Amino acid sequence: MITMRTVVEVKGISGKTVSDFMLNCTNEDYRNWWAGTHLAFHTTKRFPNDHGNLVYFDEYVGGRRLKFAGVVVKNIPGKEIVWQMKKLIKLPAWLFLQFEERDEGVAITHMIKAGFAGIGRLFDPFLRLYCTRRFEKDLEEHAHIEFTKLAEILS
Repeated sequence: MITMRTVVEVKGISGKTVSDFMLNCTNEDYRNWWAGTHLAFHTTKRFPNDHGNLVYFDEYVGGRRLKFAGVVVKNIPGKEIVWQMKKLIKLPAWLFLQFEERDEGVAITHMIKAGFAGIGRLFDPFLRLYCTRRFEKDLEEHAHIEFTKLAEILS
């Protein structure tokens, strides 16, 4: 299992504010958040309590363009949202946003986990061809910039 984790301290907003924004984000909201880097993010299919929602992401992380669908597999408002990535089928990759309230704001943990279960773990080293150390560094930098920018538009 590959895990890429970044924690960003954000002042002036709450985890609930961020999770509500993410679950109701439109392409316009997403582009306004970080113009030129965030290209599209919208819900294509919605379910009660947002569990099962299908969303579409399109953004740049470093020099890499990421386009994928994600299914909300866990939603605890103000605490955690987990999307499982999907390209025709659900992939063994998850994006986590976890929120921990602090005195002046929220600590946001942005985490990607990718890997197979059981005997499929033999294929995990091949995931490193995509999830390189460079990508991990770019992702960390991206998370710090994007959540700082998000605080500016949500506070």
